[in-house]
Amino acid sequence: MIEFADRVAVVTGAGGGLGRQHALLLASRGAAVVVNDPGTAVDGSGAQTRAADQVVAEITAAGGRAVAEHSSVATRAGGEALVAAAIEKFGRLDIVINNAGILRDKSFHKLEEGDLRAVIDVHLLGAFFVTQPAWVHMREQGYGRVVLTSSASGVLGNFGQSNYAAAKMGLVGLLNVLKLEGAKYNIKVNAIAPIAVTRMTEAMLATFGISAEHFDPANVAAPVAYLASEACGISGELWSVGGGSVSRMFVGLADGFFKHPREGTLTLEDIETNLERIRSTEPFLVPASNQDEFAKLGAKLFG
Repeated sequence: MIEFADRVAVVTGAGGGLGRQHALLLASRGAAVVVNDPGTAVDGSGAQTRAADQVVAEITAAGGRAVAEHSSVATRAGGEALVAAAIEKFGRLDIVINNAGILRDKSFHKLEEGDLRAVIDVHLLGAFFVTQPAWVHMREQGYGRVVLTSSASGVLGNFGQSNYAAAKMGLVGLLNVLKLEGAKYNIKVNAIAPIAVTRMTEAMLATFGISAEHFDPANVAAPVAYLASEACGISGELWSVGGGSVSRMFVGLADGFFKHPREGTLTLEDIETNLERIRSTEPFLVPASNQDEFAKLGAKLFG
């Protein structure tokens, strides 16, 4: 069995939905959990402490260890306070699950600056503000697991979610850097793109006929817990998770069209003539970093 005895986890946005399920599962397997949630509405307005407190009560009633923390991850001070609470209460920090999020959907031409900044602050900057202070401790102890919550809306797009999608794809960029910077210190960083009916998504998913019966948030918790476990030896992957399905999503670099510089500069006509080859997805490789792109190009340039 995968256990989390002696491990300490921080789960943001854990007062309900996906975060609550993550916290409950980790605690049931032995982790001490800091349940973070400021108790805001779906759009990020208001605040009340009850949501996080109730999850802590569930965990402790089942014999687990947990403490509530109510800071907003949208500020650096909030992220630092959350990490400090874990260290102060439990003496270490091994796992960070960045799950907190809000929605302020509007079509792009109607998007106001306040709605853009609020969503970026929680989803993208929130992951920075929580993970960065945790990263310092993980490097020192030579161990850490970080799970980011991205979205298919970011990777693939979704109407009316330009702010949300930009933040979620920004997390993929963060993932790709942290997998490299954490490798030396046994810090594994992965991400999920979940599909689940929660307070935040129920209205949107209902338009696609997606119901809680098939997309229970509990179905997302096990893949997240695995990525947060010592058993997880992979890093830098993005998994699509929901409805009982778990699969990898990835960026592929196709072979494309190549014209050696000694044959002349690329022309507009080269592009037009070879458009089908440029757009072809076969064959492809899954690059581990930007160095792989240079390796692919180097083979063509230098043989």
